[in-house]
This record gives sequence, structure tokens and C-alpha cells, in this order.
Amino acid sequence: MSHSARARERLVVIGGDAAGMSAASQARRLRGPDELEIVAFERGHFSSFSACGIPYWVGGDVPERDRLIARSPEEHRARDIDLRMRTEVVEIDFAGARVRARDVDSGAESWTSYDKLVVATGARPIRPDLPGIDAPGVHGVQTLDDGQALLDTLSATAGRRAVVVGAGYIGVEMAEALINRGYEVTVVNRGKEPMSTLDPDMGRLVHRAMEGMGITMVDDAEVTKLLTGDDGRVRAVATADAEYPADVVVLGIGVRPETDLAKAAGLPLGDHGGLLTDLSMRVRGHENIWAGGDCVEVLDLVSGRERHIPLGTHANKHGQIIGANIGGGYATFPGVVGTAVSKVCDLEIARTGLREKDARRVGLQYETVTIESTSRAGYYPGSTPMTVKMLAERRTGRLLGVQIVGREGAGKRVDIAAVALTAGMTAEQMTTLDLGYAPPFSPVWDPILVAARKAVAAVRSGAS
Repeated sequence: MSHSARARERLVVIGGDAAGMSAASQARRLRGPDELEIVAFERGHFSSFSACGIPYWVGGDVPERDRLIARSPEEHRARDIDLRMRTEVVEIDFAGARVRARDVDSGAESWTSYDKLVVATGARPIRPDLPGIDAPGVHGVQTLDDGQALLDTLSATAGRRAVVVGAGYIGVEMAEALINRGYEVTVVNRGKEPMSTLDPDMGRLVHRAMEGMGITMVDDAEVTKLLTGDDGRVRAVATADAEYPADVVVLGIGVRPETDLAKAAGLPLGDHGGLLTDLSMRVRGHENIWAGGDCVEVLDLVSGRERHIPLGTHANKHGQIIGANIGGGYATFPGVVGTAVSKVCDLEIARTGLREKDARRVGLQYETVTIESTSRAGYYPGSTPMTVKMLAERRTGRLLGVQIVGREGAGKRVDIAAVALTAGMTAEQMTTLDLGYAPPFSPVWDPILVAARKAVAAVRSGAS
């Protein structure tokens, strides 16, 4: 049957993880198989899995790989979604409204026409072009296959020295995973402090805490090459000044949008390399093409600029919105405030909104305050210290950002600030928030409110 003669529409989805399969599933809920045929392509071995959980699987907190799989290919197919695994889309043909897909194992290619298209190609790990980068024992951790390969190496390697390259979210989480497995861990970081998503003064707190956990921190250091032994396996990570012995190396340098396919097709990309969409997640300038997940840029509600923030929370929301719109409903994704939370051992690290350099970059004038407080009433057992940093706009007092470093009970407090940022609240308005209080949960003045009070004073002082 020709494309024009089909009685039902065909939705083609490129990418079988969070955004892509959320879109497919939501569209299927709204439109039955008689109305909408759904074909999805995934180049890997797994669908709908939690990449965020890989460090906890490697570290042993999650006992088995399959617990990270939300829905298997068989489960998707049982819902009348034709999910084709180990199949990579290599070309989008707009004129013909079709995609060319290649079987990863056999190399066989075929064309599939579409009425509506979803691009959910995700992000790819940054893998610098360095000598030794492809040696056995060097691992990224983007997919479940990557996690399994790393676990296989850890099981087969007698040595207990690990080097993590990079100290962002992936780097610190993998450092914890390797510490939990009994490795001596060195983290080599090109930044002046770990966690570049924080301001350096807050990153310094993370540095000290990680060293206190027995992790060797090497900051302000650029990896120049990976050294190999006579067997060809990695044996050390080299910088301009030193060599760090390694039986295994984990790359935690970050990711970039996987948009080569979209770029080749002429789809619009932003300054960070991600696809640009409207509020409905429709690709700008293309009526029947949507995009979501780690391959897109989204609006930062605080700065008003586009950003690339690869998080599973966003990807699932994008998919729901895309599926609703394709399914005949209407939904929008207004943007984000840049909230993220992580941990390394018992240290919790959280941030939302703008850092100081983000505020400067967009021309905002601001006041900044930092306070020390505790997770519970000081007299209550188990109370632990935390540091809260807050940025507020000069003169207006509008909240711009919050960063938190502390122990148990610290990290999720960032959600209070995330809601305040989304609502456009001022620091003064935050001081009146009716937050829950009891000694086991917080001091009578929650640390977020203490920071807000201090920010109000700073704004008033700056205005005088």
C-alpha cells in the first residue's frame, strides 16, 4: 500500500529510551492501533532504562541490571508499538517523509515512511581524542551495555586502583560506586573544583568532603594521555605534571546532544548543539516533527536563554507532552529552572537556578549570601550541618539560584527553591513560606528560609 493510501497515520520514533518511548506510549493511550501505527527504532539492546541508575548498579546499591529497565521491548510490543531493536536510523528524508534504518548486526537497510516523526536520539558521552582512550579498561557509562562492560572489567581485574576522569555528576557518582566496591579512587578534574554546576566556593566543600572519604582529588588538571602496559590494557592516566596508576578508568566528562542525524537533515540546532523546539516540543519550522529528551535545548525560565540540560525527568516530561500532542490533545513544556541533585557517599549536593557566572553572563546584577545551618533542630539526634548559598537579583530581590551541600536531609530541600524559582518569587516572599516544621525534620527556621532572610538583608543593604 502506498504512503498516501494508508487508512491510518504512521508515527515513527527515533530512539527507544525515556523521551521516545514515553511519546509512543502516550500517543498509543490516546489513539488506538486502528488510528495510529507506531514504529520505533532503537540501536541498543535495551529500551526504557534508567541511565541515572547505572552508578548505583555498578556500586552494588541496585543488585541487578533489569531493575533499571522500566519497560522491555516485549512489553512495548504488547501495547501495539512496533519497537525494532538494534536498528539505527541513519537518514531522514523530508521530501519523501521517510527514514532510512540500518540493522546494526546485519547491516541491512530499509526505508520506512512516516506521517509524524519523533526525534529522541539522546546524548553521547564526551570522549576526548587522546592516546590510549580506546584501550581495554577504559569505560564510559551511558548505557546498560556500558555498565555491564565496566562490571565485567571490575570482575576480571586483579588490581584495585581506579581513576575517574571528570568530576561532574557522573564522575562523583562513579567515584562513590568504585569506593563502595573497595577501590582506591583518584578523580582527575580539569576544573578548579569538582561539580562545575556549582560555584567554586561550594565546589570546594565537595572537594574537602570527597577527600575525607578517602578519594584522591586532582583538580585543575588536564588529562593528556592514557598509558598502556605490555598487554595493551590501560595502566595509568597522565597529566602534564603527573601519572596516576589505574587498573580501570571511568570517563565522567559529560555528554553532548546526539544530533548528527538531525544536523545532516537540516533541522534547527541551538548554540549548545541541541534541537530547537516550540512549547509543544515540535521542531521549529517542521509541522510534523517533534523532538525531546537529551537531544534538545530547553528554555531556562530564570535567565530566559536556551540551555542543554540532559536529565531523565525532563525526557519523560517531553515524551508525555509530545505523545499528548500527537494523540490529539494539547500540552506544552514551558521550560526549566535547572534543578539537579546528586550524592557521593553520604554527601548530598543540590542546585537550582543560576550560578554566579550564569547571572553575569546574562547581565544580571545580584547579591549572594551563604549560611551554615543544620538538617534538624540542633538538639535532636542525627542533626547534620549543611551549607546553603542563595543568589537574589539586586534591587528587586527576585530569587536567582540556590546551591546546597550537606549530609542526610540536605539535598531535597532544593525543591523548595525550585518551586520558588518557577513561581518567580522574591527572597522576601520566600521568608513567609509555610514550611513543615518539627525537630526531627528541621530547625524552627528551615535553612532555606534562613538563607532567604539573609538575602533580603543583602538586597536591602545593596539598595541603600
